Amino acid sequence: MAENIITLFMLLMLQIVLGFDNLLYISLESKNAPKEKQAYVRKVGILMAIVLRIALLFFLISVIDYFQKPWFELPFEGVATGEFNLHSLIVLAGGIFIIYTAMKEIWHMVGVTHVEDQVEDAKKKSVGKVIAAIIVMNLVFSFDSILSAMALTDVFWVMATAIVLGGLLMIWLADRVAQFLERNRMYEVLGLFILFIVGIMLLTEGGHIADLKLFDNPITPMSKTTFYFVIVILVVVDIVQGRYQKKLIAIKESEAKKEEKEG
Repeated sequence: MAENIITLFMLLMLQIVLGFDNLLYISLESKNAPKEKQAYVRKVGILMAIVLRIALLFFLISVIDYFQKPWFELPFEGVATGEFNLHSLIVLAGGIFIIYTAMKEIWHMVGVTHVEDQVEDAKKKSVGKVIAAIIVMNLVFSFDSILSAMALTDVFWVMATAIVLGGLLMIWLADRVAQFLERNRMYEVLGLFILFIVGIMLLTEGGHIADLKLFDNPITPMSKTTFYFVIVILVVVDIVQGRYQKKLIAIKESEAKKEEKEG
């Protein structure tokens, strides 16, 4: 029993570490719902994803060999070779979708001329569509954590409990992350670029699973250490740039006041 408790704690820590990118996606995606429904879609989306994660866990335990079984190969020797299975295809599709979502939102922000009006008048998705997107991407992100859990233990209730506790913690954090982004809208762009990097990480992971080689160069997965290092650099750059911009604005205002006095 003590061994199961220790494993449960390790799995919960794993859920927290691997869940950051998922949490960021949920917070950003929920903004596409009507404002009064955003907290609702986050809670319902994550709760439904918890249930489906447990079902996916049970399913993977039963048919793990099928997920790892090759589906097709790329035969272009010297250009593109690889052996794709269902696991790699799901991860690759998730990466492509996240990159598309991030780029679409970034492009939308770049094209905005009146931010306040655009935010209010932006066309919102239906609650069902937002919940569906959260559930699907939650399942895509869950593959790593579930497979890692299966490598640590074969006790179903331990893995299921870790998934439930991790999901409840995600519900609690999702509202706080969303509220932070709402109060600090300048960080939305930073969040979207982080989401873009998440998509790249999924693409490299999917390519690695498929043993994909482009021009005889194997695709290597981006490690979590590299991912978090890049995030820290992005955050530091954003903070420094923000403070420097404030300094420039203060200098400009000071010079303007000085000119007014002299005039």
